[in-house]
Amino acid sequence: MKVSFDNEKSIYIQIAEAIKDDILKDIFEEETQIPSTTQMSVSYRINPATAAKGVNMLVDEGIIYKKRGIGMFVASGAKEDIRNSRKNEFFDKYIAAMIEEAQKLGISREDIIDMIKGGEKKHG
Repeated sequence: MKVSFDNEKSIYIQIAEAIKDDILKDIFEEETQIPSTTQMSVSYRINPATAAKGVNMLVDEGIIYKKRGIGMFVASGAKEDIRNSRKNEFFDKYIAAMIEEAQKLGISREDIIDMIKGGEKKHG
């Protein structure tokens, strides 16, 4: 997990996003335990309440759950839920904006596809 104190995002949001990233990367697999809020607070030298706030966000989203007396675990289906959520965010943030700008510029769907394919050849 990576957290940056220089980032404009709140630390608890960064904690939640870092856990989600680690779930996507299979660092934390479904039905496995994640570090405790105490461990996170010691590792990042932050208030335990800040770490708990990030973890509680994920509990509210159904990404992780608590096993009483044991700790926090990644929920079944969490990876797919995160992936779907991020796909939707990606569309809203990048694709919808690109389509809107392309319409203003009179760029056709085919031209956009050609541009993307050209970019894949240059960078992929």
